[in-house]
Amino acid sequence: MEKLESIAEQIRNSFEAQTTARDQALNRARALTRECALSIRAVHRDETEVMQAHLDEAHHLAGALRSELVGYPALFYAGYTQDSLKEFAEARITCALIRHEPLPTPADLDLPPHTYLNGLAESVGEMRRRCLDMLRQDNSAEAERLLGYMDDIFSILVTMDYPDAITNGLRRQTDIIRAIIERTRGDVTFSLRGEKLEHSLSRLSEQLPGSGQMPAPIRPTPPSEEV
Repeated sequence: MEKLESIAEQIRNSFEAQTTARDQALNRARALTRECALSIRAVHRDETEVMQAHLDEAHHLAGALRSELVGYPALFYAGYTQDSLKEFAEARITCALIRHEPLPTPADLDLPPHTYLNGLAESVGEMRRRCLDMLRQDNSAEAERLLGYMDDIFSILVTMDYPDAITNGLRRQTDIIRAIIERTRGDVTFSLRGEKLEHSLSRLSEQLPGSGQMPAPIRPTPPSEEV
């Protein structure tokens, strides 16, 4: 029985260490998710310095989360840990593509492949939001550029036809972004047709004899912000 008590004490010590690591990981994960959300908000507002500060802090938190869980793989691959790292991937990818910067790789972010791909998929929703902002600002060229990235991402994700146990639910994310891209394509097409109509009416008004004035053309209703 003395041996049993010794075994129990070792187990209690192990559980205490795991509990401490879990609590710390939860706090890190919450902080990481918050920093990622703030960086995305900043990039949509074109607040570059604020965005970079939050990305730097997110990078630090992600590194700390990985290093602290080296001895606890079950905690590292737990849902809350991987969700926060997925948010990190989404933030870095979204900010890079909106800012015309190179796409970060899984090695750059030190992330597992399935976490990176799920973050890549979620960045499509943020790019739709940016597309709609650009359309409201009459910047169709930028909206088309981002739509091109969305198409490229989808064309890669749709080839990742592996079990959910390997990809961690990537197939469902791919189905979601298919619908997001189609709605965005419709919004961009609608806006471009409106611009062409406005230009055509403007040219017609210039060609009409004795009438340099025509009522301003009615612009189409802005696309919905539904994601």
